[in-house]
Amino acid sequence: MNYAANEGRYADMPYNRSGKSGLKLPPISFGLWHNFGGVDHFENSRALARHAFDLGITHFDLANNYGPPTGSAEEVFGQILKKDLLPYRDELIIATKAGYRMWDGPYGERGSRKSMLASLDQSLKRLGMDYVDIYYSHRFDAETPLEETMSALDQAVRQGKALYVGVSNYNAEQTEQAAAILKGLGTPFIIHQVHYSMFERRLEQGLQDILAKEGVGSIAYSPLARGLLTDRYLENIPADSRAAGGSVFLRPEDITEAKIAKSRLLNALAQERGQSLAQMALAWVLRKGLVTSALIGASKVSQLDDNVAALKQPHFTQEELDLIDHILSK
Repeated sequence: MNYAANEGRYADMPYNRSGKSGLKLPPISFGLWHNFGGVDHFENSRALARHAFDLGITHFDLANNYGPPTGSAEEVFGQILKKDLLPYRDELIIATKAGYRMWDGPYGERGSRKSMLASLDQSLKRLGMDYVDIYYSHRFDAETPLEETMSALDQAVRQGKALYVGVSNYNAEQTEQAAAILKGLGTPFIIHQVHYSMFERRLEQGLQDILAKEGVGSIAYSPLARGLLTDRYLENIPADSRAAGGSVFLRPEDITEAKIAKSRLLNALAQERGQSLAQMALAWVLRKGLVTSALIGASKVSQLDDNVAALKQPHFTQEELDLIDHILSK
């Protein structure tokens, strides 16, 4: 049976302008870092992507090396696009990135023109697309002149292979320098993807001020601290959890008693607000419009529903914000 998107998908989802650009993103975006690899069940990945779009989530975030194996997340999403979402291509914002290790040899990672443009060509083939909406430099490369990396992004736009560009994991100074170069080239630099959550607040260490000055939006990855800001680890490490499964992204030693103690106190506040801990953590990241969008992952469609429900109660009192800061400072 052919997929037909939910006709009411835009009724309840708000959209935020990314910086001073004309591009609007949903406050909750779907990251395909996990659960879209070649080792995952395709029909579950397909159901997740379809349900996300049915909820009004128009932005899907990828990178060249997402999987496992590397590259397979783009291949899987390309299949989903072909089977289900292609009729809605102009309603979708699809992003990919390059910078971390993708293939063997000196050109399979980092920020050279060779690496960035070759990687984009490979990504487009895996996705079965002519262009992506956003192409990112996934990390700053101290071994390559920043002008070279930024000019590669500029070339991707001029070739029609990307509409907008962004950077990820750049500090405030690096971001300011990138913005100046891209402005000089006339390239639409609209977004910075940053690790940001209650437990990771580097965005507040000068970066947000630079983004505001340059008119660049932000999108937070790992806003739930890879599950630590959910109810998954409040008592123990579940057998079916990422940490128990030997993930390199969340190990048992990362789940410290100090963090769990904070999560329990935050969970109590979330319950007082009538939210789950995850919903409150997402609302906190999006508070006062500081962040354009928060990237979530999911392994079940119910998790998408739960996370989007965070938008029903986005506001905090100053007393609540002060209490959160007090808990986090312990």
